[in-house]
Amino acid sequence: MSTANTPQTGKKRLTTSAMIASIAAEGQATRPAPFGHALAALAEQRPEIVGLSADLSKYTDLHIFAKAHPERFYQMGMAEQLLMSAAAGMAREGCVPFATTYAVFASRRAYDFICMAIAEENLNVKIVCGLPGLTTGYGPSHQATDDLAIFRAMPNLMIIDPCDALEIEQAVPAIAAHQGPVYMRLLRGNVPLVLDEYGYRFEIGKAKTLRTGNDVLIISTGLMTMRSLEAAQQLQADGVDVAVLHVPTIKPLDEQTILAEARKPGRLVVTAENHSIIGGLGEAVAGLLLRNGVTPTFRQIALPDAFLDAGALPTLHDRYGISTDAVSARIKAWL
Repeated sequence: MSTANTPQTGKKRLTTSAMIASIAAEGQATRPAPFGHALAALAEQRPEIVGLSADLSKYTDLHIFAKAHPERFYQMGMAEQLLMSAAAGMAREGCVPFATTYAVFASRRAYDFICMAIAEENLNVKIVCGLPGLTTGYGPSHQATDDLAIFRAMPNLMIIDPCDALEIEQAVPAIAAHQGPVYMRLLRGNVPLVLDEYGYRFEIGKAKTLRTGNDVLIISTGLMTMRSLEAAQQLQADGVDVAVLHVPTIKPLDEQTILAEARKPGRLVVTAENHSIIGGLGEAVAGLLLRNGVTPTFRQIALPDAFLDAGALPTLHDRYGISTDAVSARIKAWL
């Protein structure tokens, strides 16, 4: 993250270069391009794996796969419908295509092609998309704040939202082994490393309790699990005991684990996601709880139902309530 001193106050201000900054905090452990490295390594043992890009291989970390396996890399140009149709055709011929682009382009431009060519036919295509939610400062054209809402209603499509570099590395072989279409949100570049401290192991369809607590249960996914763990540490200093349940698989939900945790009495239940408050994890969990007669005090931390501003990511995360400090403040206000 780039900074400069403000003459009037002497305080550091964010410069525009922070618009493409990593989501990692200063000094936080990271791993470079975990998706690209994991896919290239897996392809050594899986000759049927191919990689496709819509002119964004450098920006989805697929360039690492392309360099390692150039004969199995396909550059489709800026034509997301063609990207998904070609992936469907390759899957019909026995390949396991990993089709990569930005999440906005897959969900908005290529929806019908994914639905009709891939999901309806239950083909073995893995759609891996960068810039999910608010992970870019370039405004609504690139901020996929509605991708989960768009894809959750699509039959046959599994949805994965990894938290960190470790989970991405573990999810790549897991989704490759899964028979059927998958949509996975992708954190790119230098990705934070968080879950190694918790002895974590990714399993498709499984939610994992990372932290126990008696006052609050945060049910989180994606990068918001990292923020939830950080907020839990902050709140502990104020005497608030916070549990964190990480839900990397949005569809199908681990209903049994979520219900078991939400049934524990006396806790505020909060969902946290890097997505619009409409149609994502929060509403999926709320519907699950109500259908099963589980009625804790329930709140959502999510992005607003709005087209978001452009700007530096740390500023935007504070503005829209998904920074660590914003999560802590919101939970304290609810207690």
